[in-house]
Amino acid sequence: IKDGWGGARAMMNDAAFLSKLKNYPRDDMTEAMYKSVNKILKSKPKDKSQALTMENLDRVSKAGAGLLQWVIAMMRYYDVAKEVAPRRKRVQEMEKKMLAAQRDLAKTEADLNTLEAQIAELSQTFNIKDKELKDLQQQAQQMAMYLESAAKLIEGLGSEKVRWTKDKQELKLKSELLVGDCLLASSFLSYTGAFSFEYRERMVYGDWMRDIGERKIPITEQFKVQNLLTTEVERSAWISEGLPSDELSIQNGILTTRASRYPLCIDPQMQAINWIKCREADNKCNIRTFQDSDFVKILELSIQFGNPFIFEGVDEEIDPIIDGILEQQFIYSQSGGTKQIKLGDSVLDWDDNFRLYLVSKLSNPKYSPEISGKTMIINFCVTEQGLEDQLLDVVVGHERPDLQKQRQELIQTMSKNNILLAELENLLLKELTEATGNILENKVLINTLQDAKQKSISISTQLTESKETSMQLNQVAAEYRPVAKRGSILFFSLSSLSTISRMYEYSLASYLELFIASLAQSRKDSVIANRLKNIIETLTKNVYDYVCTGIFERHKLMYSFQMATMIQSGDGQLNREELNFFLKGNIALKDSEVPKPAAWIPDAGWKDLDKLQSVNADVFGSILQDIANNLTEWKAWYDLERPEEVTQLPCDYSTRCTHALQHLLLLRCFRPDRVYNGVRNYVISAMNNDTYFVQPPVLEYDKIYRQSSCTIPIVFILSKGADPMRELQKLAEQHQMLQQNKFKYLALGQGQAPLAESLLELGASRGYWVVLQNCHLMPSWLNTLEKFVYDLKAKSTKLDHNFRLWLTTDPTPSFPIGILQSSLKVVTEPPDGLKLNMKGSYSRVRVDTLNSCPHPYFKPLVYVLSFFHAVVQERRKYGKLGWNVAYD
Repeated sequence: IKDGWGGARAMMNDAAFLSKLKNYPRDDMTEAMYKSVNKILKSKPKDKSQALTMENLDRVSKAGAGLLQWVIAMMRYYDVAKEVAPRRKRVQEMEKKMLAAQRDLAKTEADLNTLEAQIAELSQTFNIKDKELKDLQQQAQQMAMYLESAAKLIEGLGSEKVRWTKDKQELKLKSELLVGDCLLASSFLSYTGAFSFEYRERMVYGDWMRDIGERKIPITEQFKVQNLLTTEVERSAWISEGLPSDELSIQNGILTTRASRYPLCIDPQMQAINWIKCREADNKCNIRTFQDSDFVKILELSIQFGNPFIFEGVDEEIDPIIDGILEQQFIYSQSGGTKQIKLGDSVLDWDDNFRLYLVSKLSNPKYSPEISGKTMIINFCVTEQGLEDQLLDVVVGHERPDLQKQRQELIQTMSKNNILLAELENLLLKELTEATGNILENKVLINTLQDAKQKSISISTQLTESKETSMQLNQVAAEYRPVAKRGSILFFSLSSLSTISRMYEYSLASYLELFIASLAQSRKDSVIANRLKNIIETLTKNVYDYVCTGIFERHKLMYSFQMATMIQSGDGQLNREELNFFLKGNIALKDSEVPKPAAWIPDAGWKDLDKLQSVNADVFGSILQDIANNLTEWKAWYDLERPEEVTQLPCDYSTRCTHALQHLLLLRCFRPDRVYNGVRNYVISAMNNDTYFVQPPVLEYDKIYRQSSCTIPIVFILSKGADPMRELQKLAEQHQMLQQNKFKYLALGQGQAPLAESLLELGASRGYWVVLQNCHLMPSWLNTLEKFVYDLKAKSTKLDHNFRLWLTTDPTPSFPIGILQSSLKVVTEPPDGLKLNMKGSYSRVRVDTLNSCPHPYFKPLVYVLSFFHAVVQERRKYGKLGWNVAYD
């Protein structure tokens, strides 16, 4: 620029000018150069055409325009380079630093590689040592777990060591004694079912055990069949299902469940049927009688599906159609996979879960040897002690319902706890037996055992507390035992009447209703002793009235004597040998070796006196000698019109004979004709000088109606010439049944069965009084009637409460026992004695009738007529004697 155009031309003429332009050191431009060139470029001449622009220069010279364009480009580059230069410088500095850093990095990386190699080596060493540490820690944890598990096992099972050791010793000892135990138990299962408890005890624990001992067969001392054939847990379950807890009932439970033959239960008190129904309630149990038309079909289904089946109301004969089942005559397939049995014409698949029960209400049935061989006959007749325990629950439940509820809950709790305790103890042994591998590693087993043991300890503690509480409750309940004892004695006094007549059948269920009613009727008292006395008096009188209503006159004093002797025997005030002598006398075939000292002494009486001196030697040991030495004194007593009334006996026997029964023994030997009156006196004396029990109640139809209900039929047992229809019509009129045309009666006979059945159905639904007369004339239809009576309680909610069923029958052995047991029995017979006859006559005359006539002689005439009627009734017992036949 300084050289001007000349310098410019010289520069442009340079051959390397273009190359210099291309390679111009643009980065070497200075600020001064930039400003000088920029000043020229931005100069503005007056003539715009002279301005240094691309348009003006392009017109003058293309090369010049290109050179200007290069200059402008350099200027722009400088503008840009001026901004970039610091950054470039910084980049260079940073590149230098980067190079230095890279050198440092390479060194560091080398160091790092060295360190990493060292770390890898150390890590490998660490991993080895760490693995060893973890192994040691795991072993330590395992050992700690083993130690904890062992501690739990020792703590949990250490207490079992004593029991298991003892059990092991006992089992070892028992294994040595199993021969005799199993022999006795199998004999018990085979032969004892039909016998009473006393006979079983004498036979099993007396005769058989003694024989086994004599034969040197090893057997457990104080052996009990229930300890071998059942467990306490199973017995608790039976009791919770309704089986009484006495030993006889437990034995019967064993026979029912363990015997190889199907059970045939003799069950007059219906204890077996109630227990079996409760026991099989969840197993779809079917109940039928042999009289049901569909029993074969239902039995077939039960066999095929394995459901229990009960035949109730079994008589002395069994339908032969089930003989194949009773004898278990199975038909096996050739492959052995199925088992079948023949029932009638059908061959049925057999399910091993099928169970058959036969239950009879007969108290003393006579079964053939064939039936005895095909079934296991089991005597479920209740014992006095067993019934006493049951009645105690009833008394306590009535008098102390809170206490009885607590007792029942306690019994249920103890039963459940016993079962659970046995299950837990079995679980302990099962888990230990089935454990595999190292037992200390089985956490599930350890926890199960620990949990089971804790529960077992808790339950054992509860059982101990429950037993203590039970003892306390039983002590409180025992205060009411005298009532239960009297109730048990009275039941057996009336149940034994069936040996006299089949018509005298009484069920325990009916007796329990009477027992509960007596508890409610007896006078209340805050003092327990007085309350018990009131209950016993009311119960005894109610039972006496109840029984006398349903037995004949000739048996009423007999029952009073039976009741009095049983009560005294229960109180320990009766000599059984003296009673047996009174009932049987001297049954020896040979006469007395001592000659009779006087002719007036009866031959049979002298023979009885010879026996009497050995019955009770302390009192009567010298009776024969005393009579021989004091004939006059004894003759004077013998000649008395009523010697039973005299308290002073010859030879100071009034002092020797301390019991009223001993007076009867002398009376029996000398004056058998006065024994009847003597028995009356004995009953009065035994019943605390109460004449109530020798004066049977007068038959009152209204009272009978109050005792009845729509589910309890009334059976009139007819005597010769007696017909209760007239009195029934009066009663129906009194209760508006006759006026409403609801009193229906039908005399049974041939062809009357359909009419009777329709009348029963109609009466039950509409509340009629249905009277079926002469039931003994249709014995074949009575089974249908029994079924109807049995269904009454099942349909009690659907019955009209006014419905009553009245039956009349002569005494007959064909009358169904089911009706007799569930009915209220009434004997229509003239009373015995003038007094009772007159009371019977007056009981039929209402007070308003006596007051209806104002004439002063009306009432005396009624009395005279009643007296005359009683005399005529009493004369009937002598037949024609004294009327048209002369006295001897």
